[in-house]
Amino acid sequence: MAGLSVSTHPLVAHHMLVLRDPATEPPAFRRVVRQLTRLLAYEATAALPTIDVSQRTPLAEARGRRLADRIAIVPILRAGLGMADGLLEIVPDAEVWHVGLYRDEHTLQPQEYYNKLPRNCAATLALVVDPMLATGGSAVRTCEILRDAGIPRIAFLALIASPQGVATLERGMPDVAIHVAALDEGLNDVGFIVPGLGDAGDRQFGTSPR
Repeated sequence: MAGLSVSTHPLVAHHMLVLRDPATEPPAFRRVVRQLTRLLAYEATAALPTIDVSQRTPLAEARGRRLADRIAIVPILRAGLGMADGLLEIVPDAEVWHVGLYRDEHTLQPQEYYNKLPRNCAATLALVVDPMLATGGSAVRTCEILRDAGIPRIAFLALIASPQGVATLERGMPDVAIHVAALDEGLNDVGFIVPGLGDAGDRQFGTSPR
């Protein structure tokens, strides 16, 4: 179902404080990104379609359900890589496709520099991941790339979103479901989420802001 879902899970709220803390070092930051992604993914995948199947156990036949979708995880480089790792822990059979975008510092518009989608995109569901849904431009552009590749259903997962980013994604891609751990106050004059957590890529990988 499309629209915005903001997690109310107490563990999500607890872990978000660790990410926001400037004293959290990169190893702990990456670990918490994975933990939060797993929690968020449980909520985002709760309504996935399944197929009824039978499975032989050591004792008898058991009835069960198997996922009906062929799933692709699409991290927006580079900050989305940590979230992709968390998703793979609960959907290990998913394919991982990479899209690289950077935000022009003057126009704040996304610029594509890398696209590693397969030649034949057979996935029926793409889970796009990026820790920060700020202006929304990169999110919309990534979803456009996936739509052009023929992906019928898309969900977007972020740890923190701004109201402006959510509005941009909903306006540009109204049928994309948005799942976030926190919805913050807004953006500052250079397009960073406030209060946010700083630059998610720099904090994951121990690099200094430019």
